[in-house]
Amino acid sequence: MSTWHQAPEYRLLAELEAHFDILIERIEALVDQYRRSNVSAWSLDTPTPDADWLHGVLTDFWYRDGQDGRSTRSYVALIAADEPLMAEVARVNAAKAEFSELLARIREEVPALIAEIKAVLPFRHPALHNHLRGQGLARLHLKQCWRAIPVADAPLSRIRLAWYTSGRSIKKLSVRDAEKKLMALDTDAAHVRIQLKRLAGIPDTEPLAQVQTQAPLMRANLFFEEPLVDGRQRRAMNVALPLFIPSDAGRLPDYNTPPPTPSEKRTRAKRNDERLEETVFLPSLRVFRYKESKDHHD
Repeated sequence: MSTWHQAPEYRLLAELEAHFDILIERIEALVDQYRRSNVSAWSLDTPTPDADWLHGVLTDFWYRDGQDGRSTRSYVALIAADEPLMAEVARVNAAKAEFSELLARIREEVPALIAEIKAVLPFRHPALHNHLRGQGLARLHLKQCWRAIPVADAPLSRIRLAWYTSGRSIKKLSVRDAEKKLMALDTDAAHVRIQLKRLAGIPDTEPLAQVQTQAPLMRANLFFEEPLVDGRQRRAMNVALPLFIPSDAGRLPDYNTPPPTPSEKRTRAKRNDERLEETVFLPSLRVFRYKESKDHHD
């Protein structure tokens, strides 16, 4: 018998496979409970958010052709949940948290195992990816496995949904950091050499900004029937998966119907971006100069 199964990294893989099996079992139990429950639901994507739809949403663990590795698909929906249904959601989220913790440990200790995980796990539950047969190897999207199902803390009087389209992350970079990132690219390429030369023309002490535009997301503003223990009467949260709302009667609170896609226009003022030059300084890295630095040094 092969000894590779005894290697520490493969014990971790076996442990992750077991966690994956538990996650799938708990999702199946949640879907079965939803099928039995007479609760209200609404979805932005379908007029019939039934149990088959929920199963498809909660087991969508795959990359699609052309999908950016950093992005995840979202399913905007509201589900009124009685106690048995909320209990199943809690069990699924606990399994997701355990899967995520073990995955983080593997990334830290045996990062080379990640590629094998993506190849091996899909075949443990072939029914999950039958729809991908004939399209090559199914690529597992690990974040779509472990991201938690959103849950409202308490019953709601109303909920307001709106697209948030102005999300950006702005990270300060030093000239040395930017140079290292450019040097990691193909330095024989003319466009990289041009950017290195441009970078060499500014002071080493000048701060730079790397801007990452984030994908549009749905923001939910929750209004509680009664104040929470900490006194809060409302809460805002991002909802990329169906939001489960506690309701003994199984009925949804008052809610609005947002447009199916976000507006093309920015919905908020630029704020931090206004401090940056309009024109990108190092296009390959999405790096900009700050206006005050440029004005001071030029």
